[in-house]
Amino acid sequence: MIKLGKINTLQILREVDFGMYLDGGEIGDILLPKRYVPKDAKIGDSIDVFLYLDSEERLVATTETPLVQVNQFAFLEVKWINQYGAFLDWGLMKDLFCPFREQKMRMQQGRSYIVYCYIDTLTSRIVASAKVEKFLSKERPDYRQGDAVDVLIQQKTDLGFKAIVDGKYEGLIYQNELFKDIHTGDRMTGYIKSVRDDGKLDIALQTTGKQHIEDFSSQLFRYIYNCEGHFCPFHDKSAAEDIYAEFQVSKKTFKKAVGDLYKRNLITLHADGLRLSKEGLICGIDEE
Repeated sequence: MIKLGKINTLQILREVDFGMYLDGGEIGDILLPKRYVPKDAKIGDSIDVFLYLDSEERLVATTETPLVQVNQFAFLEVKWINQYGAFLDWGLMKDLFCPFREQKMRMQQGRSYIVYCYIDTLTSRIVASAKVEKFLSKERPDYRQGDAVDVLIQQKTDLGFKAIVDGKYEGLIYQNELFKDIHTGDRMTGYIKSVRDDGKLDIALQTTGKQHIEDFSSQLFRYIYNCEGHFCPFHDKSAAEDIYAEFQVSKKTFKKAVGDLYKRNLITLHADGLRLSKEGLICGIDEE
């Protein structure tokens, strides 16, 4: 079945001066303009193309990959505005239209916004909406603590940053758990902290739980072993920002890993840092 606004795999039927025609099944033949035809393409080949409507509302194909497809969220820049709405750069020759009725506030040329791409049922056109909340799932997500998810940063709030999780759910990253700068439009991997009663998600930007502590304990041990004199100048009183800059973990995770290594007699604690114990030095030599 042909899917408008999506990548489709279609067979080349015939070649003409201005391009190639692809097999669109019941819809009929679909033109792939000459500028998009791969050099080695030939009749009978199957190729991946994105299908959209050109300026004359004709179904056409392109081998260019857009920045967003139908039923996806993206962070797109406004290229120009007219009396009907804004036109966003989505990586194709024809810009993506966002009507005024689908804007939270009037968009400005040159600025970028989180939008949802969909097919307007009234016009059958591919359009965008900045009112993204109405496109998020109301179903309760089936996640477990620690599950890795794709995160699109949506906007800053008093509590932290709202995020779109796996292109479907609403999530929140708390400000007091952030140890690096993030911005609207950033895409990254996050980890489920909890699923709230209302179905919204609390997200961390680093793994959580016992396995995370064990993994970082091993990382910290190797770090201390490779330091000059097997001495690490980080300790419980080190600033959280300094710890994150060096290890990309929270101070809480750092302290738990230190406690784990100390209980196993692998390190000794000092006012100005951490040092491998005799047992730790032997373990480090054994690992080599």
